[in-house]
Amino acid sequence: MQTAALNRVRLVFTLFDADGNGVLEADDFALMADRVERAVPGASAAAKEEMTAAFRGYWETLVGELDANGDGKVDFEEYTACVLAPERFDGAVTEFARTLSTIGDLRGDGRVGRPEFVALMLAIGFAPANIHALFDALGPDGADRVTSASWDAAIREYYRPDADGTVGDLLVDAPAG
Repeated sequence: MQTAALNRVRLVFTLFDADGNGVLEADDFALMADRVERAVPGASAAAKEEMTAAFRGYWETLVGELDANGDGKVDFEEYTACVLAPERFDGAVTEFARTLSTIGDLRGDGRVGRPEFVALMLAIGFAPANIHALFDALGPDGADRVTSASWDAAIREYYRPDADGTVGDLLVDAPAG
């Protein structure tokens, strides 16, 4: 496993641990889903429902794969074991990537504007400078929009244990300049 992948996963674990108690629980994912939904008030009700379902699916995959003692909690070591195992977590990541990358597509044309992208990523908890660095790396067009497909691919790549030097690393590293 690449160090970069572990750093990416460590950051996401910290962001998803919404109450900061050192473990992930169902309430953390419900809170995160609510934050993300509120970040894009112009998104359709259907898109918001899909996003909530994706967060729920993400959590259900984790707890189903890892919560051997049934306490409803997942610590960092358990999280890493599942998230960095594509055979165990690929379905949840794929659905999460699809819904996150499309909820900000307010026009339904496969593109997400910078304001929606930034609002969604801030709702998750990423740093503003890192969010803008990632958006710029995804190659915005003249209208300052990126394709949902490129964002989807970047999210899925973020979770690949063998990936190093991904655009998602911009969320972890301090941006240049």
